[in-house]
Amino acid sequence: MIDTHIHIDEEAYAPDREQVIARQREAGVEAMLIPGVNAASIDGIMDICHRHPGLCYPALGLHPQEVNAAWRDEWALVEAAIRAHAHELVAIGEIGLDYYWDKTYKAEQQELLRLQLQLARELDLPVMIHNREATEDTMRILMDVQGEGGLRGVVHCFNGSKETAQQILAMGMYIGIGGVLTFKNCKLHETLEVVPLERIVLETDGPYLAPMPFRGQRNESRLMIHVAERLAQIYQTSVQHIIARTSANAKKLFNI
Repeated sequence: MIDTHIHIDEEAYAPDREQVIARQREAGVEAMLIPGVNAASIDGIMDICHRHPGLCYPALGLHPQEVNAAWRDEWALVEAAIRAHAHELVAIGEIGLDYYWDKTYKAEQQELLRLQLQLARELDLPVMIHNREATEDTMRILMDVQGEGGLRGVVHCFNGSKETAQQILAMGMYIGIGGVLTFKNCKLHETLEVVPLERIVLETDGPYLAPMPFRGQRNESRLMIHVAERLAQIYQTSVQHIIARTSANAKKLFNI
């Protein structure tokens, strides 16, 4: 299994991070992709990836929740780090739009997203897209930049409609599926009717969104097996095929 989105650098893993990483390897997790969210996350992510080459892979970006009145100063630091580490990065992320908590800086979030998408095109790196309560603007900006060519990536932690999924697929992008798929009242299985397995990657968004029956606990990459089992039911295939196919998808997208 390949976890295309886990915040293993976060404080939730601090007490036993090395043991957690070892446990994923022992459980057969092939790779873990670690996205950045701000300038402060850069050194920790790069250190973890340097200590676990071939297992942990870095992505760097500025998360929309980090946007405030001084966002340009923060972006200058993150952009410099992206350029300095570009040869090591598997993606630019986690980037996107988030109107759930605060709509104060909507225009600034949109400007930052365009800047990061354009940098991804320049450096020929895929993107990890965050979208929360901002689907219309997210899709509009992605389609605008994609119209210029060269944009690829994944909309992570996807829980949207068939129509949104079809827009993502039409842009040649992938859909990240995690623990939400296993939640009791989740309707995502209906959306997946229009999504070919060849365009799905697995993820955790750890430490968040642990799948059932571990909901509410700290998430780990090895728990993706429960997501794979649910996908196997939906696509009427074996768990082994789900793991093999989604891993191949992740390797192709992120060049690992």
